[in-house]
Amino acid sequence: MSIRLLKTLVAVADHKTFSAAADAVFITHAAVSQQMRTLETELGIQLFDRSHRTPELTPLGRAVVARARKLVAEYDNLVPSVLGDDGLTGEVVLGAVPTTLIGLAPLSMSILRAQFPDLRVRITPALTSALLSGLDRGHYDVAIVTKPVLMPLGLVFLEIAEEPLHLITGSEVTETDPVKILETQPFIRFNRDAVVGTLIETWLQENGIRVSEAMELENLEAISSMVHANLGVSIVPRPCVSRPYAIPLNRLTLGPKAPMRVLGLAYRKEHPKLRVIEEIHAALLRAVNDHAAGSAAEKSEAQ
Repeated sequence: MSIRLLKTLVAVADHKTFSAAADAVFITHAAVSQQMRTLETELGIQLFDRSHRTPELTPLGRAVVARARKLVAEYDNLVPSVLGDDGLTGEVVLGAVPTTLIGLAPLSMSILRAQFPDLRVRITPALTSALLSGLDRGHYDVAIVTKPVLMPLGLVFLEIAEEPLHLITGSEVTETDPVKILETQPFIRFNRDAVVGTLIETWLQENGIRVSEAMELENLEAISSMVHANLGVSIVPRPCVSRPYAIPLNRLTLGPKAPMRVLGLAYRKEHPKLRVIEEIHAALLRAVNDHAAGSAAEKSEAQ
């Protein structure tokens, strides 16, 4: 029994079909089918119920997959553990919600690179739902996400920061009551497919606020630019690490019961690069803390 067969088995479990697994491990559908029959013969058990149009794992098959995941993880971690670098070299794939790509992600990755110059981080942006699905399927090693109502089984969430949502307006808006502003100005909605979009919609409904929707966007820069052009107002997260050259906008609190976005780092529970994930999390926390300290110092100097 080879590690290659176990990796293919895990790919089938993650991607649900032989065809999808074939794409993931870069072999043909026929090769996946043959490998799974070979593995069944070597183990002497039936891994798949083939009475369905799409073969499904049997209870024994699911138990074997659980053990196979651990074996594959230990195999992947074999060389780093012997060399003593804990995997802090090579490449790691980091998913990130788009709103973190301007402030938090670049600052934290700069901190990480200064500590571990041989570690390359490849960043891929996506919404939280896509990132969580990608983690489950092995497309990402780790991801910066907005905490959902329920975390998928098998994934771990490490909190990074809380970001209260606030109202942003352009220079032409002189009203200071957020409710009046929302009810009288065109509303630029944050993408409802994003967790943040759902938080905003829930808050609006709970407070009985009706808005006149002008457009729906998911890019924070695009939303800020539209608001700056006085094309509408919007509700967005107050970033834990703001961008260096922020667009000048009016920013108003939504009150003591304002919705809160919780940013965190998500990864698979038994990921072989746990030391790398710990260091990425530490860099993210340091970026948030350094930015908070810098903001406090600027306010003190201004006074």
